[in-house]
Amino acid sequence: MTTDPAFAEAIEASLDIAAERGGDLTPIVYARLFERQPAMKALFWRDTSGSIKGEMLMRVFEAVLDFIRRRQFADHMIRTEIVTHAGYDVPPAVFATFFGLVAEVVREACGPAWTDAMAAAWRVTLADLDEYVGQH
Repeated sequence: MTTDPAFAEAIEASLDIAAERGGDLTPIVYARLFERQPAMKALFWRDTSGSIKGEMLMRVFEAVLDFIRRRQFADHMIRTEIVTHAGYDVPPAVFATFFGLVAEVVREACGPAWTDAMAAAWRVTLADLDEYVGQH
C-alpha cells in the first residue's frame, strides 16, 4: 500500500517549509518529547552535543519520506526500530507517539503556510504509521 501521491506531495511540502522556516527542528522535537515523556531524557545522557538526537530525527524524516512514496525500507525499519528501542527501555507506546510529535513540530514550524491538504496528509500517514507500530 502506498500513500496517495497528493498526500505525499503535501507532506514533502510541509517538511520543506518546516526546514526553511524552522531550521534544525531537533531541539524542539526532543524538548517536546522530554516534556511529555520525562523518563526518555535519561536515555540520552551520552548525547551531550545533540548529534545522536539529530541523527535519529534525520532517520525519522527519511523513514517518513520513504513511507509516503516507495516503501522500500521504512515499514521494515520501523518494525526493527521498535525492537531496538525496546532494548533501550523505550516502550512501544512511547515509540508510537514520536511520529505524531514530529508532525506537530512540523505544523508549528510551517506556521501560516500549513494547509488543510498538509493536515489531511499527515493525519492519514500517521494513522498508517500507527498501524505499523501497532502490529508489532
